[in-house]
Amino acid sequence: MSDDEFMLDTDDLTRRMDGAISNLRTEFASLRTGRASASMLEPVMVEAYGQPTPINQVGTVNVPEPRMVTVNVWDKGLVGKVEKAIRESGLGINPQTNGTIIMLPIPELNEERRRELTKVAAQYAEHARVSVRNVRRDGMDTIKKNKDNMSEDDAKLWESEVQQLTDAYIKKVDEALETKQSEIMQV
Repeated sequence: MSDDEFMLDTDDLTRRMDGAISNLRTEFASLRTGRASASMLEPVMVEAYGQPTPINQVGTVNVPEPRMVTVNVWDKGLVGKVEKAIRESGLGINPQTNGTIIMLPIPELNEERRRELTKVAAQYAEHARVSVRNVRRDGMDTIKKNKDNMSEDDAKLWESEVQQLTDAYIKKVDEALETKQSEIMQV
């Protein structure tokens, strides 16, 4: 291998860092901000047919009003299990059942709950930062393994490129966190 043959796959690093940001957005979507959102039920798993099943695979999730989410359960036998899964999910919502329709009124958030949610959002953001740094470490390790096949200047150039990419994604995580925290604290 000659000096100019080593090419770091920055597209792969970018794709993996994009994945961390995408995962962060999904986690943020599950946080309640006082407004109803169908995505807040995505992490809820229902014990259906002997295995954990996402709630959207046992019923239709709708948002008929700004402060109400409904789940229209397709199988009458699962209504109780869906209700139980929602109660035990830690969302802090008290489901009300009407036949096969489970209504989830979204209460106003008090100041204490808002502060708790901002802390949870900060934890999600830290997980995303760790993921981005892990991708950075993988890129740096690849460069170190191939240092024999490139000049010192090329190695420094690649390392600086990986660091710039990392800094840009850490900034995206911080911006997403700031936006989410202000959304949560909004009354």
